[in-house]
Amino acid sequence: MSYQDIIVERQENWIEIQINRPEKLNSLRETTASEIMEAMAAAEHDRDIRAVILKGTEKAFCTGIDTSEFTIGDNEYFDFYRMRRRSRKVNRLFREMPEYTKPVITVIEGFALGGGLELALVGDIIIAGEKAKLGLPEIRLGLMPGGGGTQTLPRLIGKSLAKELMWTGRRLSAQEAKEIRLLNHVTAAGEALDKAREIARTIAGNAPLSVMLTKGVIDRGIDMSLADGFAAEGDASFMLYFTGDRQEGLSAFREKREPQFKGE
Repeated sequence: MSYQDIIVERQENWIEIQINRPEKLNSLRETTASEIMEAMAAAEHDRDIRAVILKGTEKAFCTGIDTSEFTIGDNEYFDFYRMRRRSRKVNRLFREMPEYTKPVITVIEGFALGGGLELALVGDIIIAGEKAKLGLPEIRLGLMPGGGGTQTLPRLIGKSLAKELMWTGRRLSAQEAKEIRLLNHVTAAGEALDKAREIARTIAGNAPLSVMLTKGVIDRGIDMSLADGFAAEGDASFMLYFTGDRQEGLSAFREKREPQFKGE
């Protein structure tokens, strides 16, 4: 399929979605968001795709929202508000990304600022090159994070530190971001994609239904009581007893061979 703002490449058992607007430092516009969701939806329905890698270019992963689309005519403010809630593609992207069942691994080289960092935060795993710069600088523009950052970042690094980063708008180095557990891995510059592929390859070798159900229970369980979380985990884990992949996994273990999981 032909896209205008992204490049989609199929690798082994995953796809790689590259935001490709280098002249705009990969900022997101409506077309970009729509195409990412379209590519993600296609991956959802492809049983052979076990993971998604989301990446940018050497200079920037993504620098937020393309403000050139923020033009509001006289007496159109409430129309713009309604559009944000219901039909604006960029807002939908942030809301819907956590709902995809395939693991999303984000690769950051260069800048991940504002909505760009928020986009990474609604994925599952973040890997950055050592020269990456990350931050939520909206406060400096008289704005605030609007792509979920006020909700995702505190859950990841705690309220106090999240408030400091948002209220000062300062940029983090990759190493500092790793130290506060915002990143999973930091690599040499230019090598973050290699690490992402290594992880995607490992995930792809495991049972996809187990990955899917684990992802769902973790993401939803964090907002549950411990008792409700245990119940959700118990229901999901018990369903796997009826899958062919469970039988394949046990047989492969007994026969000392690599399992061939089919997602069924």
